[in-house]
Amino acid sequence: MPESVLREVQDEMLCLPGAGASLLEISHRDKLFVEILHDAENTLRSLLGVSDDYGVLFMQGGATLQFSAIAANLLRGTGKRAEYLLTGSWGKKAISEAKKEGEAVAIYDAKETNYDRLPGASDYTVSDDAAYLYYCSNETIQGVQFQNEPECPASVPLVSDASSDFLCRPLPVDKYGLLYACAQKNAGPAGVTVVVMRKDLIEKADPSIPGYLYYKNHLDNDSEWNTPPTFAIYVLGKVARWLRDDIGGLAEMEKINREKSSSLYKIIDESGGFYRGHANVECRSLMNVTFNLPSDELTAKFISEAGANRLAALKGHRSVGGIRASIYNAMPREGVDALGQFMADFLSRNG
Repeated sequence: MPESVLREVQDEMLCLPGAGASLLEISHRDKLFVEILHDAENTLRSLLGVSDDYGVLFMQGGATLQFSAIAANLLRGTGKRAEYLLTGSWGKKAISEAKKEGEAVAIYDAKETNYDRLPGASDYTVSDDAAYLYYCSNETIQGVQFQNEPECPASVPLVSDASSDFLCRPLPVDKYGLLYACAQKNAGPAGVTVVVMRKDLIEKADPSIPGYLYYKNHLDNDSEWNTPPTFAIYVLGKVARWLRDDIGGLAEMEKINREKSSSLYKIIDESGGFYRGHANVECRSLMNVTFNLPSDELTAKFISEAGANRLAALKGHRSVGGIRASIYNAMPREGVDALGQFMADFLSRNG
């Protein structure tokens, strides 16, 4: 998270200005918290250009709950089928839950190449009457990221798990039926999930589905159908204002993110094959730089020596191996530069 946000939270932890108590102590129905919630929503709407045709909901349960809620609201009882683009681990988890609510099929699956690529428009066909088309915009484990929205008929709601690249760049929200993001990558601490959804789709869901999964309950009750995650929403609002006021908006944030990721990809590309990127060049992630070294021994040595240089959390997921450098919005350029310098030094000593 941004250091300035952490310091602000630290300063206000014991006593929220105007409350006479900590944010952790006041009611979620207290006027001050309701103002905090509305400010967080309004700042997100401003950053992303979200119109009044969409609801902005603050929920709990992370992506795992959304895997079920999306299918419950948009698939259950429709007689239609949901269609999924599988480009990594999180998409696979999502479709497995959707199948519990109705017919859900993968119309594209990059399993054969261990999810190192993304589909072009000619690689899949979306049914004109599909319940929705679902994709994960950035797969953290494999390090692949859609550069643009996938092709989707206007008659089919486009649904996106944007958890790991939310707020890293501008988004054409009006192309989506629903997009959601867990906060803990780019938008705040774990505990809150942002759901941006067309209101007309919210109204179509079967009201008999379990209450917490029913988006209309959250829309009608101002995200307070149950007690919301107050602290996480409070911090999310501060992160959103940091993006707006300190960074200068999402276009500027994207520029910074491209500069950070490009500096690491340049070292990979110029290493003569010593560092081998997992993702195909055209779909490399701005958020998660994944690469392998020539051997498991060198990978272990890289991780050990990086740790000794205060460069942590670099071990790749077991399904991909190698290294994963997660360089989310709040990772400063200095941190990325330090990793880049270490990578160059390690190459010169071991290449």
